Amino acid sequence: MIRLTPSRITVDAAASDGLARRSISGIAVTYDEIAVVADGTKVRFLQGSLPTEGRNPKLFMQHDSTQIVGQVTEREDTAQGMLFVAKISATRLGDEALVLAADGVIDSVSVGVNPIKFKYDDDDVMVIESAAWTELSLVSEGAFAGAVITEVAASIPQTEPVIELNKDIPTQKESIMDDTTPVVEASATVEKLWAQPKREFRMPSAGEYMAAYHSGGETFANMNKGVQEFAQNNRTSLQAAAGDVITTDTPGLLPVPVLGPLVQDLNFLRPVVEAVGARAYPDGGQSKTFIRPTITTHTSVAAQSTELSAVSATTMVIASNSVTKTTLAGQVTLSQQDIDFTNPAAMNLILNDLMGEYMIASDNKAADDLLTAANSSGVWDGTVDDLLKSVYDAANDISTNRNWLPTHMFVSVDVWSQLGQLTDTSDRPLFPLVANGLSGQNALGQAAASTWVGNPLGLQLVVDSNFAAKTMIITRVGQGTGDAYEFYESIRGLMSVELPSTLGRNMSFHGYVSTFAAIGGMIRKITQA
Repeated sequence: MIRLTPSRITVDAAASDGLARRSISGIAVTYDEIAVVADGTKVRFLQGSLPTEGRNPKLFMQHDSTQIVGQVTEREDTAQGMLFVAKISATRLGDEALVLAADGVIDSVSVGVNPIKFKYDDDDVMVIESAAWTELSLVSEGAFAGAVITEVAASIPQTEPVIELNKDIPTQKESIMDDTTPVVEASATVEKLWAQPKREFRMPSAGEYMAAYHSGGETFANMNKGVQEFAQNNRTSLQAAAGDVITTDTPGLLPVPVLGPLVQDLNFLRPVVEAVGARAYPDGGQSKTFIRPTITTHTSVAAQSTELSAVSATTMVIASNSVTKTTLAGQVTLSQQDIDFTNPAAMNLILNDLMGEYMIASDNKAADDLLTAANSSGVWDGTVDDLLKSVYDAANDISTNRNWLPTHMFVSVDVWSQLGQLTDTSDRPLFPLVANGLSGQNALGQAAASTWVGNPLGLQLVVDSNFAAKTMIITRVGQGTGDAYEFYESIRGLMSVELPSTLGRNMSFHGYVSTFAAIGGMIRKITQA
């Protein structure tokens, strides 16, 4: 899924004809403009790449499929970009979306697409020729300078409160209301409201207190406030006697506050997937398998032995590698009571956890398959000297006869800990700045592996708890060309089914992932003795 966010919007508070309308319109995507999506991929849409027919894209808030607010009702393809009109549904969330747009808080839109036909240009930009347009979102940040919303028709019905003046108030109500509020009689003009001294609070009778309790709301709140202030101002000493009631005697009356947000003991990160980069499926996700071709035999060029003698001739052989999609999914069933009665809302917390578990599962598959595809380049005995030899041996295995250089070192958490504890002969940390990459200011220096004279210890370090213990892999990934390992993904999102017979709701989250060892000889692992 690719999501691109256009730039700011302008707001028109109502339609020109005065009728109640709930729509936005403008430009969803500008053509031939480069933007960067969440995973760092550069993309550019060509005219005609988005469909104008077929199923209408849904309208979400912030790309959240659980916060649907409407749908795109009109689409027009122009040289400038894809024009759209979207209708906002008459729901509470839809009303909030219109208010946010009218206030300028939500000032952008963003498209969500699945690329179907695309290619990469010389600058490694994904040029999209055809894509399935799945959704449009109202968002708060923009990326396209030329794509704007030109109109927001946000006429939201409002119910005006009815104010009755000089209405008689029952005597009982007068006795239990907070009498500190001055009374203003209705008149044609009220020039000033002068301050009045606060009257002394009179403790209510039991009947008055119970009447206020049953009235609830602001009436009971004012009553409680007055009682508490009276007790505070007239407190002289705390006396205890037999028969006193303490909190252990009234547990059913004690409120139980819940402090949010929920304590999160898992960090939903995908270190391997982020380093490798998630690629879109070439078929837009319409088939179970796809073909990833690789060269098994190259052509050849050699010196001609004599004039008119036969020159070198070798037939190129291209392998047809079939890649299968793996479905990653999880589900949960919630009772309607759990949805209605919990605070913070259990449903949102559980759905966020479900999506987070998908992230962990997809990264775990990417880590496991990377380790399975790796070829051994030797054994590290744990010493500094042998580490240098092992890393350089792996870099040599990657570069020989290929001219590609390694870019990343993938390690498990225990190996990261080992590297951080290595010291030189003067007991100085070998890698004093071990963090996002193996870089330091010590004997090993911080040369990069991007040149032939570089130091492979300048590789980008990726630490992932999904790796098995004692894992160290050196390879080249995330460059667009010459990548040894590829990861493909199509996140399908959330599905929800109501269960009326049991007053429940069943929800699931799923996506498709695939991995491919494009150049197995460039994926090298270093084992430990």
